[in-house]
Amino acid sequence: MLQVSAKRPPKTPPCPPSCSCTRDTAFCVDSKAVPRNLPSEVISLTLVNAAFSEIQDGAFSHLPLLQFLLLNSNKFTLIGDNAFIGLSHLQYLFIENNDIWALSKFTFRGLKSLTHLSLANNNLQTLPRDIFRPLDILSDLDLRGNALNCDCKVKWLVAWLARTNTTVAPTYCASPPRFQDHKVQDLPLREFDCITTDFVLYQTLSFPAVSAEPFLYSSDLYLALAQPGASACTILKWDYVERQLRDYDRIPAPSAVHCKPMVVDGQLYVVVAQLFGGSYIYHWDPNTTRFTKLQDIDPQRVRKPNDLEAFRIDGDWYFAVADSSKAGATSLYRWHQNGFYSHQALHAWHRDTDLEFVDGEGKPRLIVSSSSQAPVIYQWSRTQKQFVPQGEVTQVPDAQAVRHFRAGRDSYLCLSRYIGDSKILRWEGARFSEVQALPSRGSLALQPFLVGGRRYLALGSDFSFTQIYQWDEGRQKFVRFQELAVQAPRAFCYMPAGDAHLLLAPSFKGQTLVYRHVVVDLSA
Repeated sequence: MLQVSAKRPPKTPPCPPSCSCTRDTAFCVDSKAVPRNLPSEVISLTLVNAAFSEIQDGAFSHLPLLQFLLLNSNKFTLIGDNAFIGLSHLQYLFIENNDIWALSKFTFRGLKSLTHLSLANNNLQTLPRDIFRPLDILSDLDLRGNALNCDCKVKWLVAWLARTNTTVAPTYCASPPRFQDHKVQDLPLREFDCITTDFVLYQTLSFPAVSAEPFLYSSDLYLALAQPGASACTILKWDYVERQLRDYDRIPAPSAVHCKPMVVDGQLYVVVAQLFGGSYIYHWDPNTTRFTKLQDIDPQRVRKPNDLEAFRIDGDWYFAVADSSKAGATSLYRWHQNGFYSHQALHAWHRDTDLEFVDGEGKPRLIVSSSSQAPVIYQWSRTQKQFVPQGEVTQVPDAQAVRHFRAGRDSYLCLSRYIGDSKILRWEGARFSEVQALPSRGSLALQPFLVGGRRYLALGSDFSFTQIYQWDEGRQKFVRFQELAVQAPRAFCYMPAGDAHLLLAPSFKGQTLVYRHVVVDLSA
């Protein structure tokens, strides 16, 4: 007789206690972690009411054949960057009714076969840019039930929805108020103003200075700084490789208040104005690569200089010196053949503080500010070849500094005051009218400047930090934009250097700081 062996029953696939399994499916409830000992052939996994809140990187990598993954009705708050790595066959992913408030742009990396994705009913307020880029064949997406904040962080989503072939369920904004209950798909891109700017500290020059003047000479960019503490006019050169200002040369100047570079007929000159010991003009000799003294400036005429302004009228070069003494006079000098010669005494005994040359409408003007009277406007007479008084800026009884700018067709004056508010005035055709007063106790310096179509105003103070204002085209006023940690500035200087837009702030009490203007895309 032959003994016949009994046939063995099929082996039961492994299944954790919290799951119900078949050969290719698993349904798990109250699991404390993603189950590890599941059948390797599982293509469908459901996790419900899980007892953990974070899905770690590679949490499902042991299930490479998975095609359907349902993670609904749990308390998940965080999903790792590579949580679904290795699931190249996954087609359906549902993560609904959880507490997820943020996702990484790499959350869905590796899901090249995914066609259906639902993130409905979570706490998502935003989505990282290009989070759906890895999902090449995504056909259906559900984002309903999330409190989306439709600000610049979701601008990319609005643009993506407009061009994608993916079917997306109607999704609504929860905020801001102007977009509340608006369908994300219907938001116009032009409504997102996401480009902003900032001034960031770029370089620190470890010395005080009282003036800064950039200039181009022989195709190179330089900066002249008056440093009375170092008894010098310091010349710095812009290093286009290192993108920094580097020491270049020094002109002796024990009490320098202003160092004004001028390039006349290809020759470089620097006018050195000093409080004591006289003022001079230096010439750069390219053969010896040194500055040499060219001439003195009459000490009887210019006794206590405070500012220098250089300009060109009808082909002739001039510079003017504002004199702040009781006995001196603000004076005009003209270049002729081999030197600068006294051309006109403009304004005597008025303690002048600043000069601004304005060449508009073909009528050159020079505005002289004073600490003892209202600013005076001079207009150039082509018949007399001199400046003649045109009037006063009566809205301001005194001014420490005066600058001008144009916005559209309008011309404006900016006037800083040490006691009282600084003023912004607009030219009305026959007179100036005040358009704005800016709090500025202790102000000796201000500077309007334009960077890439954006207009700013730097306003300094001896008693507080420097304020940067930005021009509001709609309101035709400056609005406060940023505070810079610069105290007691004596000048502001805008200097474009290649693709770097720099603002220099020479300070009387501390270091000279260089800020860089940067453009920030808030939707990135």
